[in-house]
Amino acid sequence: VQLQASGGGLVQAGGSLKLSCVVSGRTFSRYAMGWFRQAPGKEREFVAAISWSGGTTYYADSVKDRFTISRDNAKSTVYLQMSSLKSEDTAVYYCAGRSSPGSSGSSRPLSDERQYGYWGQGTQVTVSS
Repeated sequence: VQLQASGGGLVQAGGSLKLSCVVSGRTFSRYAMGWFRQAPGKEREFVAAISWSGGTTYYADSVKDRFTISRDNAKSTVYLQMSSLKSEDTAVYYCAGRSSPGSSGSSRPLSDERQYGYWGQGTQVTVSS
């Protein structure tokens, strides 16, 4: 299984970026997906997640109403649309694929990184103030 994240870059505060993560090696539509981020000197933190069906989304409070997670099962791709970016959004962003398909497996919330067994390489997002 491979996850390839892209779309990061340098943007001014208040601007927008859209991250993409293409998944190969398994049936993408069966698995929930998540985005996490890690800022310098900080632990990795949850950003957003989407259920395998795409019907349910979850967000960290810090990004709610600014970020939108979505998926295109035909393209095996999960997206993170980021708007109204702030300097504190600066981090390496990682996409992650849940280990178990559908609703099976762990009952932990999708915000728990232990749900995810597959990770992309990360893409840097830098927001200048």
